Amino acid sequence: MTTYTVPEILNEARTHYCAGCGHGILHRLVAEVIDEMGLREEAIGVAPVGCAVIAYEYLNFDMSEAAHGRAPAVATGIKRSLPDKLVFTYQGDGDLLAIGCTELIHAANRGENITIFFANNNVYGMTGGQMAPTTLEGQKTLTTPSGRNIKDTGHPIDAMKLLENFQSVVFLARGILTSPKEIAKTKSYIRKAFEIQQQGIGFSMVEVLSQCPTYWRMTPVNALKHIEQTVTKQFPTGIFKDI
Repeated sequence: MTTYTVPEILNEARTHYCAGCGHGILHRLVAEVIDEMGLREEAIGVAPVGCAVIAYEYLNFDMSEAAHGRAPAVATGIKRSLPDKLVFTYQGDGDLLAIGCTELIHAANRGENITIFFANNNVYGMTGGQMAPTTLEGQKTLTTPSGRNIKDTGHPIDAMKLLENFQSVVFLARGILTSPKEIAKTKSYIRKAFEIQQQGIGFSMVEVLSQCPTYWRMTPVNALKHIEQTVTKQFPTGIFKDI
C-alpha cells in the first residue's frame, strides 16, 4: 500500500492562497519531484510578483525574488553563474505574458538552460481579478465586466504557440490539476522539464491551467469543471514540443 506524505522540502506553513486555488497543488508537485530526484541542495527557484510572490514561504530550498516580469532574466543570471544548479521560475499569466513577455521570449530564443513553471488562471489574482493576457473571450473580469471583447483587447495569448517554433526551445507541455490522473500527468511534465535541464539541452517550460474560484466567481468544484469543459478548448493540454 502506498502512503502519501508531505514532501520533505514543503514547509508546513499556513497558506495565503484562496480556497480551491491550484497553486498549492502545483507547489506540492514541484516539491515532490525535487525530493524524488534528490535535488534539494541543487535547486534554486525564482519567485516573481503575483499570487505566488511568497512561494519561498512554502518551498524549503534556495529561492530568489525577482522584479515584476523579470524572473527569466534573474534565472538566466543565476544559471550562467552556477551552471550545475537546477534553476527554475514560477510565474503567473500576468507576470509571464504581460509585463514579462519580453523576458520570456528572449530567454526562450537564446535557449537558456532554465525551466519555467507557468500557472495560468486566466485572470490577475493578486491585484483583484482584472483581465489577463490569457483571459478567455467573453470572460467577465473586474476590467471586462461585460466579458472580454477580442475586437478591443485582442485574443488570449497561447504561450505554447508563441514558443514552439523557437529552435532553442526543447520542451513545452501544458497540464491541468482537475483529477488524480491529470495531476500525475502534470507531475510527469515537471520531471521531464527538470531532466532536460540536467542534461544541459536547453529551455523548457511547463504551463499548468490553474483554477481560480474566487475571481471566476465559482465554487471549487465548478472551477475544475470549467477548466475541463471550457478552458482546455482555448488552451489544449499535452506535450507541444519534445526533443
